[in-house]
Amino acid sequence: MANTKQPDLKEPGPSDNQLFDFKKSHKPEQLTTGYGRPLGERSTVMTVGPRGPILLSDFPYIEDVQRFDRERIPERVVHAKGGGAFGVFEATDDLSDICKAKVFKRGTKTRVLMRFSTVAGESGSADTVRDPRGFAIKMYTDEGIWDLVGNNTPIFFLRDPFLFQMFIHSQKRNPQTHLKDPNMVWDFFANHPMATHQFMFLYSERGVPDGFRHMHGYGSHTFKMVNDRNEFVWVKFHMRTDQGIKNLDPTKAKILAGEQPDYALADLYNAIAKKEYPSWTVYVQVVTHEQAKNLPFNPFDLTKVFSQKQFPLRRVGKITLNENAENYFAQIEQAAFSPAHMPPGIEASPDKMLQGRLFSYADTHLHRVGTNHHLIPVNNPETNKNVKVCMYQRDGAMQTGHNQGGAPNYYRNTFNGPDVTDRSRHLEHATFESGMAARHEASDDDNYSQPRVFYQKVLDERGRAHMIDNIAEHLQQCTDQDIVRRSIAIFANVDDDLGRRLAQKLNIDTSKKTSPTATVRSKY
Repeated sequence: MANTKQPDLKEPGPSDNQLFDFKKSHKPEQLTTGYGRPLGERSTVMTVGPRGPILLSDFPYIEDVQRFDRERIPERVVHAKGGGAFGVFEATDDLSDICKAKVFKRGTKTRVLMRFSTVAGESGSADTVRDPRGFAIKMYTDEGIWDLVGNNTPIFFLRDPFLFQMFIHSQKRNPQTHLKDPNMVWDFFANHPMATHQFMFLYSERGVPDGFRHMHGYGSHTFKMVNDRNEFVWVKFHMRTDQGIKNLDPTKAKILAGEQPDYALADLYNAIAKKEYPSWTVYVQVVTHEQAKNLPFNPFDLTKVFSQKQFPLRRVGKITLNENAENYFAQIEQAAFSPAHMPPGIEASPDKMLQGRLFSYADTHLHRVGTNHHLIPVNNPETNKNVKVCMYQRDGAMQTGHNQGGAPNYYRNTFNGPDVTDRSRHLEHATFESGMAARHEASDDDNYSQPRVFYQKVLDERGRAHMIDNIAEHLQQCTDQDIVRRSIAIFANVDDDLGRRLAQKLNIDTSKKTSPTATVRSKY
């Protein structure tokens, strides 16, 4: 009979205590920009009003995200490990009342590329780790590329993009030991309760999906849709798997991580090769501007969801993957997605995280793939024969196209160079924004109401027990009990039962107060 005894937990070693050794030998120093300018705040971007768009004049943020985009060569900074395939999107339902994009005309079929990925791991990491999954869709529409770049979760850890780089750093490797460090992961969480909703989703059963075919996808952000009458609504995109939700048992996932680290890539490739084509039905949630204004939370907060009871899903079409890549590097690794790529009729909302991504994704591809990455066949909008690119951007390294031929390279001109046509259809929808340009603090914008609904009503008792086990298993790897207590305090603010059961699992005496530096008010 096999020995089923669990190995004893190892004693903390030097690598586990690196952060504490650093803390003992260093005093806090003034935070600055890369050019030495002292910073008074780096948790919030500068926006026009509390809910308005961010400003390009926010140099500390721009400098920070530009430097972050160039940290690793040549892997993607995040979502480095992934797989993908080609297929078709068919618009099955009329959407003309809310959106003028041609891709949604009923019966239209559009070629697509989908890339699935983990988030924090390197290119050679395992597919079966507990991590969000990237869910990126590239559509080669008659009006150019549309990249819907989301995850398998309807929410995210953050609502402000200035914190994104810091969050990813906490999930990556310790800068001295080069090891994954649970102290970093949970210290970040203990300092940012806004991540509670996503952490609970991550440690639920859906935190380890069974491959890529058995998970839902979400655009996550709120987007704007505009119709031919220049009327607009806010929408969220949902891609629901037609294969059904299926998740891995955590023990099996760990075994697969060692024995079949490319489990999800192989599963997707083999299914398509056997003509068992995976598909997802595409829906939108529609919210009018008046409805959005009356919601009890910021409708552009990426840590929040729209109630499907109040805003039911409306079917749009179906994506079917039926073609494996001929060459992984050329067609998957070099694929460059950016949420800034949207056809007329689909536009960005004031979601701060989305606004930051509009810049960051395109910028990182300039570094990772090159100035002319849009000419690589997998990224080229002219893959759709109905599209002809006419612009005034030319030259640059690896220019392999016609480079606009002999057309004049300035606008406007009188020599039949590219010109503006059908202005009324293609001009962006006008919006009015006003407010004080400042760093509007939003870290305490109701971090617990929706996680409470998730715990009490979305999860059943089995799901709650599994989530608590999963959190406890990872949280017990922290060598700092203060971080553990502060994390439990956050979960207790979601639900007393959750906090109490976690404390019992971890043998934590909740009568002891948390560190005075803690930013969370504990119920204990």
